[in-house]
Amino acid sequence: MVAERYWLETLGCPKNQVDSDKLAGMLRRDGYEPAASPDDAELVVVNTCAFIEAARQESIDTILELAAGRHEGARLVVTGCLAERHGEQLAAALPEVDLVAGFGVPVTLGRRGAGTFTDEATTGEALPSFDLLNLPRPTADAPWAYVKVAEGCDRRCGFCAIPSFRGLQRSRPQDVVLAEVAQLGDGVHEVVLVAQDLASWGLDRSAPQHTARPLGAPRPIVGLVRELAQRVERVRLLYLYPSALDDALVDAVVSTGVPYFDLSLQHVSRPLVRRMRRWGDGERFLERIDAIRAAAPDAALRSSFILGYPGETEDDHDLLLSFLTEARLDWAGFFTFSEEPGTYAEGLPGAVPAELALERLRECSELQDVITAERRSALVGERIEVLVDGPGVARSHREAPDIDGVVHVDRGLGAGEFHKVTVTGAAGPDVWAET
Repeated sequence: MVAERYWLETLGCPKNQVDSDKLAGMLRRDGYEPAASPDDAELVVVNTCAFIEAARQESIDTILELAAGRHEGARLVVTGCLAERHGEQLAAALPEVDLVAGFGVPVTLGRRGAGTFTDEATTGEALPSFDLLNLPRPTADAPWAYVKVAEGCDRRCGFCAIPSFRGLQRSRPQDVVLAEVAQLGDGVHEVVLVAQDLASWGLDRSAPQHTARPLGAPRPIVGLVRELAQRVERVRLLYLYPSALDDALVDAVVSTGVPYFDLSLQHVSRPLVRRMRRWGDGERFLERIDAIRAAAPDAALRSSFILGYPGETEDDHDLLLSFLTEARLDWAGFFTFSEEPGTYAEGLPGAVPAELALERLRECSELQDVITAERRSALVGERIEVLVDGPGVARSHREAPDIDGVVHVDRGLGAGEFHKVTVTGAAGPDVWAET
């Protein structure tokens, strides 16, 4: 029997990519083989994003495009955040889709070659549930890999609906995380830890909810980072809340040799940040950034910011522009506010017109592009260590995979190898280097 083929389209954040990696492993165990393109596949799976309106629209557009391009008889499954958050509406609105499967529902539509779907609508039988977070992980195909250490979030940021469909934080035990890293194979030299609230990993397991840690005790994530650093050459952390970034965690990150700090700041105006139901302001953020750079002068910093949150004034916007100028982050992403049903920010007074929010985003992006280019140009002449991801493409500690620029190197350098190179040029987010 010829094996059926699958195509898995992943949208959204790195956490979704981890889910897709595990789904791919499940599909292969069920007898499927990866297809060369979606129109070659008997099973097309779309792992969707639903974080903001733009992400939902991208997911819908992708679903419709893949539905139109699949060959006759191919099955189309929609899973991920959009399926979990709006499953019933999605199924009703998209008759092109064969199955809308939430986080705990298999996507295989029955055994390979069965030709029928094991869902309630077609067979009257309930699909079995499974724990996506703890599905076995297939061996990685690249010299780096995302590792999701927790699901859900206990925070209630004013703009974010993630807790409503991802649930409260559920941290994976340390031994399970270490075992997954081992499963990735000897070819993985960098693990990138991801979670909705990474710095709070383990707090839900180490003490009863709302019970404070003993005074002076480091966060559990510190122990995990140190343990992983003994097993893999690079450990990178994404999505750190500034209020959780204490000295012990900074020291743990710096000690790994990958001083990369992805700080979820969102804004710098104290009244606006409070309205977002978050901690901090520009002054406190700058103090923390200065402390990081004192501990690691070559540290790389990334953050993301929301423009047009209800109540944002021109003064607030000017504060953000001034902060970007002073902070000189290596990388930053900017997003316009998206009103999410069920969140605190839904219906808040002081709505910012979409055109104005977009203009503010453009101003921030243009300023940051200049800063990023200057930060990259300052590397010319430096000797740096890089990990080669593939032909001609490498990364130092300053570049997270997928989201930052890259280091262009000799195509003869082998994937998975570490090399010392000298930066010879820079353009925008990228640099060029020679051995």
